Amino acid sequence: MQEKKVTFKYRIIKWLVKLFYFRYKVEGLENLPDEPCVIAGNHCQLHGPLACELYLPAHKYIWCAGQMMNLKEVPAYAFQDFWSQKPKRSQWYYKLCSYLIAPLSVCIFGNAHTIPVYHDMRLITTFKESMRLLSEGANMVIFPEHDEKYNNIIYDFQRNFIDVAKYYYRREKKELSFVPMYIAPKRKTIYLGKPTRYSAEAGIDVERDRITEYLMHEITEMARALPEHTVTPYRNIPKKLYPKNTDWNENK
Repeated sequence: MQEKKVTFKYRIIKWLVKLFYFRYKVEGLENLPDEPCVIAGNHCQLHGPLACELYLPAHKYIWCAGQMMNLKEVPAYAFQDFWSQKPKRSQWYYKLCSYLIAPLSVCIFGNAHTIPVYHDMRLITTFKESMRLLSEGANMVIFPEHDEKYNNIIYDFQRNFIDVAKYYYRREKKELSFVPMYIAPKRKTIYLGKPTRYSAEAGIDVERDRITEYLMHEITEMARALPEHTVTPYRNIPKKLYPKNTDWNENK
């Protein structure tokens, strides 16, 4: 597979980030199949994509919101996704930040190993590009959480990303594996769990629910099996509200 060409500016930014950002260990690499797969995990705000881009050694491409690659769309999306739950008295500051980061966002996400994801008719381009890269041997890294809490470890997963397996089976006649991933910034570690394989015979309607439930359960169990640590949640809430992995007063 031909390596993605990147700009000199991006190379400098990446070097600076690696210089100042902490280094992650990766545990469970033996759980990655010897064929292309989807790695799905907790977003933990910017830490998830950043840690995977820098330190996940597998050849991979990361699904990324397409708005973060468009200069005009970055401010509104970034504020809503990163900072909308900040106290109202400080929101003016974060709205300013959302404009200031726009050029940097376009540079980083446009040059990194990313695939733009959309939630309109352009979604077909996301799947087409994913099929091409999977067929060339790359893994997909996806952070499927959305704004509905599942438990103290993760937020609920969107289901439609499982359709990658349906399209891949149509193209390659192979059943795609999904690998659960738990990222713990406080432990500076990426954990990879045991995969589950898409069943073409069962069908996509069944597999959307089965696979997402399996992934969320395994990520939760990986996190809760670790020594006590602070979980970095999907939402950018005040740090004093960050949960512990040992908090069991949840309904799941």
